[in-house]
Amino acid sequence: MTAIMTALRSFAFMLIFYSGSLLFVLAAMLVGGLHPDMVPRIATAWSRFHRGCARWILGQTVVVDGDLPLGPYLYIIKHESMFETIDMLCLFDRPVIGAKRELLDIPLWGLIARRYGLIPIERSAGASALRALRSAARAATEQGRAICLFPEGTRVPHGEAPPLKSGFAGLYSLLGLPVVPIAVDSGRVSPRGRFMKRAGTITYKVGAIVPTGLDRKEAERIVHAAINALNPRRP
Repeated sequence: MTAIMTALRSFAFMLIFYSGSLLFVLAAMLVGGLHPDMVPRIATAWSRFHRGCARWILGQTVVVDGDLPLGPYLYIIKHESMFETIDMLCLFDRPVIGAKRELLDIPLWGLIARRYGLIPIERSAGASALRALRSAARAATEQGRAICLFPEGTRVPHGEAPPLKSGFAGLYSLLGLPVVPIAVDSGRVSPRGRFMKRAGTITYKVGAIVPTGLDRKEAERIVHAAINALNPRRP
């Protein structure tokens, strides 16, 4: 019976969330051309809609373990599921999220993402691309917007701890911002690539702030340990 209920909930979530998402995309397309400042508001409403669907359809609740500091920080987040990519807009006020440039080339979605202010991340960024990234990040912090990055580059199964992409150390030095590492265990209830999504609690665990000026390898070591703090302990 539990498996049947999980399947029914997962199907209902897919039907309602993706149908509703289409309406948000259309709204952003129609309104964004005339009033670009409305795009972040529509995106935030979409994120809240997503969290509501997760809560009331799937039975997933969200807990933040620790104090989440707000300010000019670089937030580095564990990436296990689609959940946190959308939920960032519930955690922060109009956050700027680093995304692979290929995602910004997707028709319709890419246009809205650019209007929202996502920062394109080049996998092999040259000097000019890094300068553009720094300028975009500075503009975001001047507006009081959080900068969020997923340093693993892609979603990873819960419990796995791959090394951070080499770009993190470069961004840490380039942006000159203290880092707030955040662990998340969304993959326990919403595994990557799985239709079945289970009820349960999704936890964000906020790590200690990593100051600027550390050796790049040391900063990487601290952040890697912090974002994997919710992984099962190995014997």
